[in-house]
Amino acid sequence: MKYNMRFLFAYLFCGFAVIAFAQEAETVTESSDLDEDIFIDGVVERTLIQENRVLPWEPIREADIAWEKRIWRVIDTREKMNLPFRYPEKPFVMLLKDLAESGELTVFRDEQFKEKLDAEALQNIFSRPDTITKLDYETYEQTIEIVTVDINPEDINRFRVKEVWFFDEETSRLRHRILGIAPIKETYDEDTGLFKYEEPIFWIYYPAVREAFSKHRVFNDFNDAGPTTWYDLFEQRKFASYIYKISNVNDMRVKDYFENSPNPGIDMLLESQRIKEELFNFEHDLWEY
Repeated sequence: MKYNMRFLFAYLFCGFAVIAFAQEAETVTESSDLDEDIFIDGVVERTLIQENRVLPWEPIREADIAWEKRIWRVIDTREKMNLPFRYPEKPFVMLLKDLAESGELTVFRDEQFKEKLDAEALQNIFSRPDTITKLDYETYEQTIEIVTVDINPEDINRFRVKEVWFFDEETSRLRHRILGIAPIKETYDEDTGLFKYEEPIFWIYYPAVREAFSKHRVFNDFNDAGPTTWYDLFEQRKFASYIYKISNVNDMRVKDYFENSPNPGIDMLLESQRIKEELFNFEHDLWEY
């Protein structure tokens, strides 16, 4: 009888302990019960992105770089794979604008990252003065007013990426690192509307902005809960691009080789593909089987 009573008391004690622990765990881990004063666009308040930590690149000795090439690519945001760059809620160019104005990234005028742009120059890039005509409906008088017009994200269709490809003897691998990113603006003739030229608006030094990119989410077409950031997009190369230029003695672009070609667009894409295959074959030719 005493044995049965002890067993009963032990069973009841364990049962109460399990119930208390479950209630405490539910109180701690339950995320769907939100504070009345907090309004979240979702199920839980997402903090994984804000808590991201970017590991620094591993150091590489100059003596270990046996071969190196500079390559310039173009990302066309109108391609299906690159549509996250045009996400209406936060286009990529507006992210660069916000980071530049907050001082989280440094903006350069040149692709060698030597000439920095000051606050006034940034203001002139991201906004421009314009004139509008206002009509007074009582007196029918027209007045001209000067206003400031912000940059339109729809006008930025392409981005230029500067990167370096190198063979690391320490790891015996062909590796690459992005050096800079630049939004490209197209200029058209005001009278005829014909295309005149394109030029990068500014350059950002990518190694210095990796941490800032890791704090901003990229739209994930497969999973809205996927914590994908701009850092992940560039590090994992989740974008479509074509080669615009490769370092050469004449500093010529790919399209400069096909100025007199009857089909310059097709020839440029074929040449870009040839350069990609050449990089791929170069790494494989270094190995012996």
